Amino acid sequence: MKLNNFFAELKRRNVYKVAVAYAVVAWLLIQAASILLPTFEAPAWVMKVFIAVIALGFPIALIIAWAFELTPEGIKRTEPGEELQSRPSRSRTWSYVVAIAGILSLGLFFLGRLTAPTKQSASGEISKSIAVLPFESLSEDKSNAYFADGIQDEILARLSKIADLKVISRTSTQKYKSAPNDLREIAQRLGVANILEGSVQKVNDQVRVTVQLINALNDSHLWAETYDRKLIDVFAAESDIAQKIAISLEAKLTGREKEDIQSAGTKNPQAYDALLRALALRNSSSRVDLEKQIEFSRHAVELDPNYADAWANLALTEIYKSQTPWKSEEQKERARTAAETALRLAPNSANAHKAMGLFYRYCLKDDRAALAELETARERAPNDGGVLEAVGLLERAQGRIQDALVTLKKAADLDPLNAEIWIVLSLTYAGLRQFDEAHLMVDRALAITPDDIDTLAGKASFYQAQGDLNAAWRLLGSHPFPRTEWAGLIYYQQYYLQRDYDKLIAELGVYDLADKNLPPIIVLWVQATLGNLYLLKGEAELAAPYVEKVRRAIKELQAQNIVLPEVYRILIEFAARLRDRDQVEDEIAFILAYTRDNHWILPDSEYDAARGYAVLGDLEKALPLLQDSLSKPNGTTTATLRLDPAWDGVRNNSRFQKLANAKP
Repeated sequence: MKLNNFFAELKRRNVYKVAVAYAVVAWLLIQAASILLPTFEAPAWVMKVFIAVIALGFPIALIIAWAFELTPEGIKRTEPGEELQSRPSRSRTWSYVVAIAGILSLGLFFLGRLTAPTKQSASGEISKSIAVLPFESLSEDKSNAYFADGIQDEILARLSKIADLKVISRTSTQKYKSAPNDLREIAQRLGVANILEGSVQKVNDQVRVTVQLINALNDSHLWAETYDRKLIDVFAAESDIAQKIAISLEAKLTGREKEDIQSAGTKNPQAYDALLRALALRNSSSRVDLEKQIEFSRHAVELDPNYADAWANLALTEIYKSQTPWKSEEQKERARTAAETALRLAPNSANAHKAMGLFYRYCLKDDRAALAELETARERAPNDGGVLEAVGLLERAQGRIQDALVTLKKAADLDPLNAEIWIVLSLTYAGLRQFDEAHLMVDRALAITPDDIDTLAGKASFYQAQGDLNAAWRLLGSHPFPRTEWAGLIYYQQYYLQRDYDKLIAELGVYDLADKNLPPIIVLWVQATLGNLYLLKGEAELAAPYVEKVRRAIKELQAQNIVLPEVYRILIEFAARLRDRDQVEDEIAFILAYTRDNHWILPDSEYDAARGYAVLGDLEKALPLLQDSLSKPNGTTTATLRLDPAWDGVRNNSRFQKLANAKP
């Protein structure tokens, strides 16, 4: 057959028309499938198989078109050179098929374009999300349970470095036992599509790690593996697990991320074991477990002085201890040494930069240097909720409140069952005087820890700031006066605003101020509060024993750089009620200087200073500070002014009344 005749025969047998019609209909089907399959949560391979079947059908359709004709009498085999009288009708039929298919395809195309960006974006984001549940310990020796926790933590640390994934923090996942029954419910609560389950068995220096990756939304198993390794070779297994998860979830890995997740921290199995023991205690808040973390981390660096991750964890635990009443200058220097050593050994390590950043933040009070280090840590580990929370707090301290809210919400998204983050968010909204949002956020925390007295007291403090003492009391009244630091201050505020001074004296009187285990800052606060309350009651002789004790304790604690800004409210008020202007001004100057670079805390300190001057009757100094506090985030509220006894001496002043009665 000549070439020209061949093409003419293709045209006569409608092969061209079949090809066009098939292509249009195939396009129509693919568009429909791309919309419908994700709706029904079909696995990704279903779409791939569907496209492959359509592609294979194309040559088959062409062969059938060549061999057979559609006639009014039905399908017949095409004879060479045959001219059928029904051809015009057949031509119109094909034209109709192509036109209708084309219109439908075009409609679906634009429908997909209108809906796909949101759906595909949401679908793509959720499909690249994962929660690593606590690994089950299968070791016969129950004392090896720490090892399963440590392995989970190490895998999470590697996954947190992959920017294209959403990885839920351990604080949230640890609330679920390994191999739970309802994975779909857990995934929905954590906001992920995928769950990694696993088990660990350790016998001497032999370790077996078994993992399986599950799409919890459709209960499909994506990947499973068992690793039998010697203890020191577990690093390779952890890296392999992280990489295979990324591949299974179609997450893009940069060259740097591949390098980071393949990093082996130490060649010393005993040092690795010691660090895992420390990591297993990471989410415990008890003082005993904190000391154990420090002990295990220090043992790890003694066994391997070049173990950067162990140095970083040692630094973090020492820094956390520096925020407790049992801190010391020597302990702060140990934190510095550990953080600097971690950064020297691993200058690109997220953990090292995190440790250095938190050291600047909490030990040196250098927020700018802290934020620079923590931004580097965030870049290296974008899924580390702890880093995000720390960055958000620093942004807030710099006065970048909206940036802080965005960062803190991202932290909450990665750690949705961490009550602390929701509390921070609630306090941030309260500082903006957006109390509806503040209550919503603290209710999220209460849903996680419904019986936590600090969280309940936090919600009560919002009602206090709104001037609704009855609502605050409904939360506080059924619980005894707590001895915890934060809740205790809020209970004190409730009784103080209610002017129930006798109740406060009775509650504070149970403290054994000679107890060596009672932190000095708490002893100082109790002494100053009792002295102030006696003065409020007009019983100056009962306040007298506390005067010199308070003055001496202030100097001692300031010399040790032990400062709790919340304590200065009562210190300033006590000095003012003693009519000791020099002491008042000294304390005001100290606390304003101490908090001047923190845009979040400073407005509260300005209110403390304004109260002191008001008690002295010095409105010329009190009112500018009060105006500043009222106009800034986290300053006081007009409702508080109307209730606070500190303003009783100037309450009838017209300038004060104008501020106190201004609309929020």
